[in-house]
Amino acid sequence: MLDHTDLKFAFEDLDLADKPVIVHASLRPFGYIKSGVDAILRAMLSSFQSVMMPAFTYKTMVTPEVGPPDNGITYGSEKDLNKMAQAFSLNMRVDSMIGILAETLQIRPFATRTDHPILSFTGIRADEFLIKQTLAEPLAPLGALANADGWVVLINTDHSVNTSIHYAEKLAGRKQFIRWAITGNRIVECPGFPGDSSGFNTIAGYLKADTRRVNVGNGFVQAVSLKCLFETVQDLIKKDPLALLCQRDDCERCDTVRRVHPVG
Repeated sequence: MLDHTDLKFAFEDLDLADKPVIVHASLRPFGYIKSGVDAILRAMLSSFQSVMMPAFTYKTMVTPEVGPPDNGITYGSEKDLNKMAQAFSLNMRVDSMIGILAETLQIRPFATRTDHPILSFTGIRADEFLIKQTLAEPLAPLGALANADGWVVLINTDHSVNTSIHYAEKLAGRKQFIRWAITGNRIVECPGFPGDSSGFNTIAGYLKADTRRVNVGNGFVQAVSLKCLFETVQDLIKKDPLALLCQRDDCERCDTVRRVHPVG
């Protein structure tokens, strides 16, 4: 059974005490943890300079009948889901795909959350990064975090959930998309929406020498510098415009990238 001390030792072994971090986490491999999610959160907050996590809310999204071309979407295809869409609010629960740790962070006292209706971020001691987000630049906090020598910490997860790779794709000039969401009593257009991430774990081999990893219980934590990550992703895409795309036949976003960034 893991407890706060075990987790704190693991985070401290990453040697990132003076660094701001963005965290992605899956807690299931840890099994039972004494004091639960709060033990992990307390260990994180005492081990890193600041902690940021995605607090995305996909339930706010709607799909219009028509829209711009090459947008990685089938217009008019989500009429039933549109009826169930909810207006964004700052107290909306984080999407279950992101995980319980992010939800626990965003409701914690002194936590700040951005107001992007789909791609909000939450954090503690992270306001200087969070404030950079705009509707047009939803991933800007990640760039600000990198400029402050920030790191991404992955708890029992691989790079397929690493949102920071999306920002590196944007830096490399890769196609971004437009989505729509309900906020207040209106629907707003949300540019800068990223592509699919299920092909991202290809990056792991290129980052192996620069990745810090610590095993803890039945799980692990690993970390890589955002500057290193961004440079590696951009180099890959420069050499191969189709790098890191998924191979699913039904992925409209990756198919669109292949169409607008052809090789040869």
